[in-house]
Amino acid sequence: MLESKNLKGLQASVDGFAHEHIVVGILMKKFKNVSLVDLPLSPYDIIIALQDDDKEVIIRAQVKTANKSIRFTGGSRGGVDRSSKSDVKIYTQSTKTSDVIIGVRELDNGSYDLYFIPTIIVELLSPQKSISISKVKEFKNNYDVLTKCLDGDYVKNHARKSGLNLQL
Repeated sequence: MLESKNLKGLQASVDGFAHEHIVVGILMKKFKNVSLVDLPLSPYDIIIALQDDDKEVIIRAQVKTANKSIRFTGGSRGGVDRSSKSDVKIYTQSTKTSDVIIGVRELDNGSYDLYFIPTIIVELLSPQKSISISKVKEFKNNYDVLTKCLDGDYVKNHARKSGLNLQL
């Protein structure tokens, strides 16, 4: 029989995988050309291909479960396989690893809020490893932030207007 601690870890792992699929479905309805990345060592979970005039813009997204906060770290694995030892290193998401972190928060009515946190902001909040969802209300379900997550000026201006204390 699995211990309570193992059941909690297993549920967290299942939730993480489910949230990736849920986000893909939500984004696919809105942007059409969205795909789950099937590369287990990839630092991002989803690719979003947007058409911008005559060129395609690719956005790399990392999905994180967001209950009270959104974590900026990767490289660790929750769930029942946590006890396996490897040289996997925990890292903080950055513009080198992904373009946006998408925090997924399940609501009591079974729907979801998505928080779009560009990794440009993660770098400016360094060494912070997470952020409370109460501090990123202006990023909740804000698809403009998602589509403009590669535009440094837009992202910094939006973050400042939202009251985030960035290291500029």
